[in-house]
Amino acid sequence: MNGVSSIQNKTLKVGCQTFTWEMLGNKWSGGPDDLLHAIAGAGYAGIEITDTMIGDYFGKPAAFASALKSHGLTLVAYACGSDSGFTEPSALADDLASVDRALEFVVQFPGALLSYGSATIMNPGPIDDKFKVAAEFYNSAGERGKRAGVEVALHPSSHHNTLLGTRADYDRIMALTDPALIGWVPDTGHILRGRMDILDTIRTYLGRVRYLHLKDVDTSGKWAMLGEGVCDTRAIVDLVAGAPNFNGWLVLEEESDTAAADPAAGVRRNRETMRRLVA
Repeated sequence: MNGVSSIQNKTLKVGCQTFTWEMLGNKWSGGPDDLLHAIAGAGYAGIEITDTMIGDYFGKPAAFASALKSHGLTLVAYACGSDSGFTEPSALADDLASVDRALEFVVQFPGALLSYGSATIMNPGPIDDKFKVAAEFYNSAGERGKRAGVEVALHPSSHHNTLLGTRADYDRIMALTDPALIGWVPDTGHILRGRMDILDTIRTYLGRVRYLHLKDVDTSGKWAMLGEGVCDTRAIVDLVAGAPNFNGWLVLEEESDTAAADPAAGVRRNRETMRRLVA
């Protein structure tokens, strides 16, 4: 089984997110071809690659498509962030210009999404204003994506200074963004680190789910290898599989110390774990 299975009569495809390598910072000296080799070799069917890890392939969609094909991989999503945290009004025009550039790349990969990371507090100021700017960014990015024929989704996180870390934050950004323009990439690890009722949170916004990030944490919220923490992966996949706009992709993303010591081994181990968790 090369990254494909089924549940509730719905085909599921298993992809890998490249942040496992990105989190190493300067300790990682490889390139995107090394990522493709490791991910394909571990048995994944697809890849979600970040703007940091795309390297020289950005602006060269034909070359990247060829590299993906040679490894038997599909581009699930292109994930982007910004130094502005999407909360600085002075950066909004530049952030939206970067959306246009990203869309020019992603549109060459039918079915791939453009995913935008969590709005983040970069400077002091009223929280209301930061939510307003973040919502304007996400909605405007979604409008651009709709014109280009590319779905755009937001991906909240639990990292330092995130604006979108608690259930109240999720409720607020969902209320401020247009479900017709912006989808959602729920991340099990980040939701659990936000101390939310994960099944209720996903069920509440099930219609906005486009694909799923699977990670695990222990009872303290520390990152754990998939299947070694508190995440009820099977129950979550069962729920998401019924989402009306879910595209079938389960994207494994690993941030634990174990994976940091050897990313290729970590993502390979997660792929094997996934085979046991979801038949």
